[in-house]
This record gives sequence, structure tokens and C-alpha cells, in this order.
Amino acid sequence: MTTPRTGSRAEQARRSEARILDAAARAFFADGYERTTIRGIASAAGVESGLVMHYFGSKQELFRRVLEAAPTPEIAAEPGQAAEQILANLADRLTDEPVESLSMFRSMLTNPEAADAVSAAMARYRTQIADAIPAEDADLRSALISAVILGVMVSRHLSKSDDLADAEPEHIIRLLRPCMVSLTADHDDPAPRTAASECRTHPPEH
Repeated sequence: MTTPRTGSRAEQARRSEARILDAAARAFFADGYERTTIRGIASAAGVESGLVMHYFGSKQELFRRVLEAAPTPEIAAEPGQAAEQILANLADRLTDEPVESLSMFRSMLTNPEAADAVSAAMARYRTQIADAIPAEDADLRSALISAVILGVMVSRHLSKSDDLADAEPEHIIRLLRPCMVSLTADHDDPAPRTAASECRTHPPEH
């Protein structure tokens, strides 16, 4: 008689949980939050619906765990680098926004439960940004940066705002750079310029 290996049950549980998360990610990203069901996720993962609920408790928690597993862009803590890293990450997403992000934004706009989960996931990125900003109001500045990024992405990829959807990524980044530099600037700069003045588009010179 073969003796079961120590920890085999725990390993089986981890594999089942991983299959469920993988199936959930594919379902949420393909169908959105509202159209995805626990039964459908269970079927795709090859488990019973009860096991999904046993591990995760609710669809909202499962959605939160899927978002939690998604990679978060790294932001350096060195002053002066944060703005360019934020802009570089945004530039990549302006060119070819991953279907995962589009599904996340769409779910956030249509379902309060999904919005709560997305907000929690975005908080990780805001925390990284805030940690890189040497200012007492770093959390507020980070929230403003996050709001700008979210607004740009939703307008460009979901609502398809004509000017924003058709604009070259380089042009968008160039216009946003003064704003991002100001919001991430060292508050001890001897000649600071306010975020409001930096974010204002200057008229062209004649």
C-alpha cells in the first residue's frame, strides 16, 4: 500500500485554486464581470461550483484575486524618475491596450462590485506612485495622476473620444509631461511651479 506523500492534499488544493484563478481570469477578461458566472468558471476549471465558493466565497472576491495577481508597473522611488516611468507605461498602453485592462475598465463602469475590486487593485499602483513623490500631499498627487491615466484610457479605448482616440501617443505624452513632472516634483524645489499651472496647456507661440 502506497502512503500518500506529506502535503499532497495541500498541493492538490493549490493546483485546484490556481486552475480556478486561471479560468476566472479568462472568463472575466473575455465576458466582463456581469456576464461571468461561478458555474461557468467552475466548468472551465473542471471543478464543482461549491469548490469555487469554498476557496473564494464570492464572485467579487474571485474578481479581486484575479486583479491582485495581475502585474503592477514598477515605479522608482528616486525623485525625477517617477514622471518618466509613469509616462512610459502610459505610452505603451496608448498604443496597444491589453484586453485585460479594457475588460477591467468596462466592468468598473457597469458594476459597483467590480468597481470596488478595481479600485482596490489600482490602489497598489497609487501607493507606488505616492512613495516616489517627495511631498506631504503625495497621496493626493498620486490620486490625481491615477485619475488622469484612467480618464485618458477610458476616453481613448472605450468611449472612443475622437480627438483622443486619433491622437498620436507621442503627442499625448508630450502634452501630459509638464503635468506629471509637476505632480511628482520635489516639494523643496527652490522655484516650484504649481501643479495647476503645469497642467494648463500653454497657447502656441506666434
